[in-house]
Amino acid sequence: MKEILVKNLMVPLEEYATIQEDATLYDAVLALENAQAAWEKSYKTYLHRAVLVYDKNQNIVGKLSQLDLLKSLEPKYNQAAAESGRIMTSGFSQNFLRSLIKQFSLWDKPLSDICKKAAQLHVKDCMYIPEEGEFVDAEDTLDIAINQLVLGRHQSLLVVRNKKIEGILRLTDVFKEVCNTIKACNI
Repeated sequence: MKEILVKNLMVPLEEYATIQEDATLYDAVLALENAQAAWEKSYKTYLHRAVLVYDKNQNIVGKLSQLDLLKSLEPKYNQAAAESGRIMTSGFSQNFLRSLIKQFSLWDKPLSDICKKAAQLHVKDCMYIPEEGEFVDAEDTLDIAINQLVLGRHQSLLVVRNKKIEGILRLTDVFKEVCNTIKACNI
């Protein structure tokens, strides 16, 4: 595969959905929707699946994914996870998962007070803080990033240059690049 640098495949911060950490989930939903609309208008293939979160110093401090948003609307997920182990791990039977849902009354009032929750919950309380293995240097090659994505089972990596986050490398974009390279092979 030809040498591709991460910076050539990343989505720059200015093109990605971002929000301040003190914003509400409602604000985050709007930010994601606006970024997706702009992205679609530019004829890009894959929509954004998360919102990057800024602190008051304009530094990226976290990500709010679609899953993070859904989990935050049901606080009993944390209780269920603490009492039964990591519930997001694969391998649990359908019956076990349903028993957890019943035991903890998960989403027992699914959408009845969703507006209230979205207006009260703040992004900083729901966001995910990326760990060390979720950063890649802008000058790294794509093969380094692929290893990080696969071995860490990540949907994206934050792209850094001189200790400052300047973009995001999404698994969907990496996958598309790899598929295009495969299709270009003379087999």
